[in-house]
Amino acid sequence: MATIRDIAEKLGISVSTVSKGLNGARDISDSLRQSVLETAVELGYTNRKNKKENRRQLCIFIENMDFESTNQFGYDIVLGFRQAAFRENWDLSVQPVSHEFQQKERYDTYMLKNGYSGSFLLGFALEDPWMSQIQATNVPTVLLDNFIRINPSVGYVGTDSEEGINMAIEHLISLGHEKIAFLDGSRNSMVSDQRMLAYLDSMTAHRLPIDPNLAVYGYFVADSARYHVPAFLDLGATAILCGNDLIASGVIDECRVRGYSVPEDVSVIGFDDIPLASHLNPPLTTVRQDRLELGKCGYYILHAMIEHIALSKNLLRPSLVIRSSTAMAKPRLAIKHVAEKDSVTNINPQLYEQHLKRFQIDH
Repeated sequence: MATIRDIAEKLGISVSTVSKGLNGARDISDSLRQSVLETAVELGYTNRKNKKENRRQLCIFIENMDFESTNQFGYDIVLGFRQAAFRENWDLSVQPVSHEFQQKERYDTYMLKNGYSGSFLLGFALEDPWMSQIQATNVPTVLLDNFIRINPSVGYVGTDSEEGINMAIEHLISLGHEKIAFLDGSRNSMVSDQRMLAYLDSMTAHRLPIDPNLAVYGYFVADSARYHVPAFLDLGATAILCGNDLIASGVIDECRVRGYSVPEDVSVIGFDDIPLASHLNPPLTTVRQDRLELGKCGYYILHAMIEHIALSKNLLRPSLVIRSSTAMAKPRLAIKHVAEKDSVTNINPQLYEQHLKRFQIDH
């Protein structure tokens, strides 16, 4: 294990200067402090002070996720993590971060200078600066709905999208639906790709035809519905499966605006079961993620890695909550053919090819 003296020798500075850099003293320059921190990370230095009971600190970093009120997706995840960490006497910081913040602060050095023993990352996108840095980190780190291969210091927690999407498809099939559209979340999101592939695979496994124009990427917000629902309706979809409950709420509103009734004309299913879902009109059928348990599992994985137990993936089982937004299919003819610019074949042709090869389907 590297020592303060090792850092001092590598940088050609005094041990006392290294100590100042590691402990945030104000009488050295920011550039020198950054050099000390980066060299400490490079050499694998661990601050012994962090091992004392009164300096046990973890951090949840959050980007692109609402979490401050009970009706928001991230609230229960943070609460579950906080409850589990509190029982074992960890101090926890919750810090929203932006893309710009990640460009200014390197992940490993930020963790070291703030005395964090590990972190849980929520809402990060694949192209975020920290995601590439985490590929080589030695800091125990857990990602929600993102995965870093090989690195034993990084773990993954999520809900089984394949099982959840298949539950939803089977429910719709039991109601006589065959022309099922899927309005997914954002592109460049691992969980969006997981759910899109799960949709394609489930449709094919149940011998239902796939129209790529009914398999579309949007965003994880209600407003994405107004850009894609009109095309789904023109193509004769009798059911719309959504990447989350917010999208589903927008789909219900857009159907109503266009003179279609949910579920009499079109069935709608969400994903997540946030508190909003049960209060929609009609109440939303949805795939439930147990977000409190996701938070707790995030802590358990992180704690195991801090104790040098390398864990890879932990997937929780979903459940299907059936409410009033799904009903027996009412077949409709397509009004016109629509070419969707955000279809899976345009946005993620590699994933579509993966699906075709998995089922040995010719173009």
